[in-house]
Amino acid sequence: MSKCRRNLLLATLLAAPLVATPALAEKYGLGREALPEEINAWTVEVFPDGKNLPEGSGSVADGEKIFADNCAACHGDFAEGVDNWPKLAGGDGTLADKDPVKTVGSYWPYLSTVWDYAHRSMPFGNAQTLTVDETYAIVAYILYSNYLVDDDFVLTKDNFLDVEMPNADGFIVDNRDEVEVPKFSEAACMSDCKTDVQITKKATVLDVTPDEGNGEDTAAADTAAETDTAEAPAQDAPAAAEEAKAEAAPAESLSADPELVAAGEKVFKKCKACHQVGEDAKNRVGPVLNGLIGRQAGTVDGFKYSKSMTLHGEDGLVWTEQTVEEYLADPKGYIPKNRMSFAGLKDPEDVKAVLAYIESQGG
Repeated sequence: MSKCRRNLLLATLLAAPLVATPALAEKYGLGREALPEEINAWTVEVFPDGKNLPEGSGSVADGEKIFADNCAACHGDFAEGVDNWPKLAGGDGTLADKDPVKTVGSYWPYLSTVWDYAHRSMPFGNAQTLTVDETYAIVAYILYSNYLVDDDFVLTKDNFLDVEMPNADGFIVDNRDEVEVPKFSEAACMSDCKTDVQITKKATVLDVTPDEGNGEDTAAADTAAETDTAEAPAQDAPAAAEEAKAEAAPAESLSADPELVAAGEKVFKKCKACHQVGEDAKNRVGPVLNGLIGRQAGTVDGFKYSKSMTLHGEDGLVWTEQTVEEYLADPKGYIPKNRMSFAGLKDPEDVKAVLAYIESQGG
């Protein structure tokens, strides 16, 4: 036997066991096929019109407790978000901003998506442990946190579509089947497709457009259009100066006491999740607190108040040190059915301190 043939035989003998090894077989023998019920568990079956929603119900009050136990660690007690975890509330009017705040209230078009996502995918790390009623309750609380329902609201499949999602019309409807498919399915025109052809534009750099004798008219029309554009009336200047604010300045401002202001800054940490004050402050879950003292209740521009807060303002409630102190001592008792979930500040000294801090920041 030649040396070459011996090497070939040796290679064949060494390779034979490897071919028979499971590692090189078509199937690895790992895992199993998913069961139908396992596949169905991840199937999206709830539709925007509420189709396939199960029977059940959940109130805002129950949802607040369930949310606190299952969701608040990431999304905050008031759905305001913790660290980099998503905010679920707020963001009104920010979708056109450079950094929009996309929440259930500002962005999500369908409530069914909220329900289905929470039911199938939440809580994080413990998905599909929420009951149907618990899911209804959590969704009701999220709606409440976005000021879309009142605190006595109970969500069911029967009133599901009664909830108006603010951004329901903010998306482009995919109507390609009705609009584009029929158009592009038509037989293509290959000759004499237009009976009347006119030159509507002329090239401005290259003299390539055929001159059919009406070039002057076309040029004149273009010039007129440019002139019209250039001479379009300027926008009216912004409204004149804003109305002077009649502030009921306290005889002795609390913010004059630096120690009280420092103490108030610490107390205000309880408020920061929902409120901002000072330069660049914006409405969040709660309204901006700039200009608070002397302001009629329920009147911050761009903030959506509860009906109760709005009515109190219309009835003459003005925020003074006294009314703020009374409100913060018992928010729900002072203005029933207002949307502030905060339990309040029970210590009058804390109230004075936080007022001093708010005043020092422009409140």
